[in-house]
Amino acid sequence: MATQQRAPLKPLSDALAQLLAAATLIADTQTVATFDADGRVLAESVVSALQVPPQDNSSMDGYALRVQDVATSGVEMPVSQRIPAGSSGAALQPGTVARIFTGAPIPAGADAVVMQEECVVLAGAEGDSATVQVNASPKPGQWIRRAGEDVTQGAVVLSKGRRLGPAELGLAASIGRDTLAVVRRPRVALFSTGDELVMPGSVAPQDMAPGAIYNSNRFFLNSLLRRMGCEVTDYGIVPDRLEATVQALRGASAAHDVILTSGGVSVGEEDHIKPAVQSLGQLDLWQIAIKPGKPFAYGQVGAAHFIGLPGNPVSSFVTFLLLVRPFLLRLQGVADAAAAGVSMRADFDWPRADKRQEFLRVRRNAAGGLDLFANQSSGVLTSAVWGDGLVDNPSGQTIQKGESVRFVSFAELLA
Repeated sequence: MATQQRAPLKPLSDALAQLLAAATLIADTQTVATFDADGRVLAESVVSALQVPPQDNSSMDGYALRVQDVATSGVEMPVSQRIPAGSSGAALQPGTVARIFTGAPIPAGADAVVMQEECVVLAGAEGDSATVQVNASPKPGQWIRRAGEDVTQGAVVLSKGRRLGPAELGLAASIGRDTLAVVRRPRVALFSTGDELVMPGSVAPQDMAPGAIYNSNRFFLNSLLRRMGCEVTDYGIVPDRLEATVQALRGASAAHDVILTSGGVSVGEEDHIKPAVQSLGQLDLWQIAIKPGKPFAYGQVGAAHFIGLPGNPVSSFVTFLLLVRPFLLRLQGVADAAAAGVSMRADFDWPRADKRQEFLRVRRNAAGGLDLFANQSSGVLTSAVWGDGLVDNPSGQTIQKGESVRFVSFAELLA
């Protein structure tokens, strides 16, 4: 009997390209309050109906004046008016200064602001026949924020497909937007497979049966999905039986955009994901050339996307970050969800080259380099807690201490 040859391992770049090509944009949109739009993705571009700032204004507390009136440092001039933020002043009289505060509009005729620390009030109550000595030689335009220097009227300030964060929300508010049109959150059904899995709290550690393990994947996957802006339905642990797996998949496909599972994507006798998905739709089992995280599944169950992650916790964690994260962002319309990474110095040796692309758990040290977690096993979740990122090590590559490597921070991948 001829031996069936295994398909070659799929490069990560090919797997990601195939996955993103299948990620069709969610068509449903919602209008939400700008206050509640953090993490959402814009369904339409935001165009400014005004310029920001609306007029020239002061960026300092101080005195607005005409540069030509200050020939030398030490000139004394009367205060002709006081202009707080939110008010407007009269045209500045020649040979006088205007007491002005941060954000207040520049009076006509003034062409500079001198900060209050460079001025001395010589006589009179401030703003009431006061005289000020200007101990500076101002330059035209200093400490003046020009009208429209932040945003011009009619400008696209935020583009469709932009994922919103604190700065974006502030910018939207600065042009008067109290609501924003965003893509509906992806609806994701999450469940785990495996009779060995036990939920924390259901069995005390000392009472665990032989071979039983607590279900850690369910917790971090739920958290990761929510960070990606998803609405999550947790179906819990599905028993290792084909009928139960088919029933769970059929129910989940009816009301969700994505079904995400961990475990059961290999070809063992108790791994029922493959036949269950194939009975309801279609499935591709991928062997991806990465370590950790080789087994990965993608397919369709009804109208829902199906993604099956490996069961080992670090493998599941890493494949989510590398593949599922950009897929979910693409569903919401984010065009470029790839992690950029930076070049950093390895303060460790990695003499064992692997045929697969490796993602090593590391953390930055005080010397500006990267330290390596001692145990890189796919079952050691403490490596992801200890570390603050991954070294993306190409296939067949060793690392010598002092060499530059590509580092991708968890902060970037989890944002």
